[in-house]
Amino acid sequence: MKKLAIITTHPIQYNAPLFQLLHERNNIKIKVFYTWGKKVLEEKFDPGFGKSIQWDIPVLEGYEYEFAENIAKRPGSHHFKGIDNPGLIDSIKQWKADAVLVYGWSFKSHLKVLRYFHGKIPVFFRGDSTLIGRRKSIKNNLKSVFLKWVYSRVDKALYVGTRNKDYFLEFGMSQDQLVFCPHAIDNTRFMEGIDYSRKAAEWKTALNVPLLATGFLYAGKLDDNKNVRMLLETFIKVPGNNYLVIAGNGPFENELKKSFSSYHNIYFLPFQNQKMMPVLYRIADVFILPSKSETWGLGINEAMACGRALLVSDSCGAAADLVSEGVNGYTFQSGNTEDLFNKMLMLSHKKDDVKKMGECSLQIVKEWNYEKDCTAIENLLKG
Repeated sequence: MKKLAIITTHPIQYNAPLFQLLHERNNIKIKVFYTWGKKVLEEKFDPGFGKSIQWDIPVLEGYEYEFAENIAKRPGSHHFKGIDNPGLIDSIKQWKADAVLVYGWSFKSHLKVLRYFHGKIPVFFRGDSTLIGRRKSIKNNLKSVFLKWVYSRVDKALYVGTRNKDYFLEFGMSQDQLVFCPHAIDNTRFMEGIDYSRKAAEWKTALNVPLLATGFLYAGKLDDNKNVRMLLETFIKVPGNNYLVIAGNGPFENELKKSFSSYHNIYFLPFQNQKMMPVLYRIADVFILPSKSETWGLGINEAMACGRALLVSDSCGAAADLVSEGVNGYTFQSGNTEDLFNKMLMLSHKKDDVKKMGECSLQIVKEWNYEKDCTAIENLLKG
């Protein structure tokens, strides 16, 4: 059986189900090498949320893994030198991998793996970068040269969607080097749950949400890039029977609450862990992601799996693939308050249409699943 070494920094809720399914299907043998080291298992502070985060679902069950020793002085995935594993390459060789799959190149050890194994065994790469917001400059021109050098060490890239594919093509990869491997979530966990809708209804009652109102939800970090202030400033101008839920924490939290908590139809909720997310999405009718820049936005997948309509900034990578205009929601021009206002107004006056949009979302996202990811990876390795 062919053996695939997967190199990634730390366990996350989006990757673990894929690794579990690859192991369960038993078509190839995988081993995940986590490069942050065992310290990542400790409750770690997330500066974006402004609090320590510990996932409440299992992310280290059902597949083989190893924590590589990380000797970095400041371990972490937020800077290049934060991932430094002198023994990683030897560990991969000792395991006798037939190929390597590297998640992200911008870490010291990951780049070393790309360079070392290039030309020895197949090197696969996965990342979700896009060209969104990229401007012409001398600095970016120099980075382009460097990126072309990086991707020249990759045999096949697993692209997650249209914007990501464009990125790989821009930096020197050819069409036949690109394999579609959709950005997916554990759809089943969000779709199925007999108590989700009941718990959401109880939550709305506890919040005293107006009956028959159209609900909008933002869930994520409260920072500058997410553009939540623009969302709030626009929402308060939208007439009609509607409400907005802001769920999350972050550096702008106190400022936003101070400015908008007095509005009767705006509700602030703290960060919700994974087990509560399928309930949270059902607390509203429309999921909004107003980000200035987002490589993808997996919250969009999650909301769709919960049968929600979408209103998404066109600076979110997922918008090009997951938002079908007028079918399961709308996109709006990033930073354009008038466009956002008009789309919110339209949705707030069409509650029946919004429900149908949510049903369409559910059907669309079913095609974005881990089974397709597994098939793509297995075929690469066997080929």
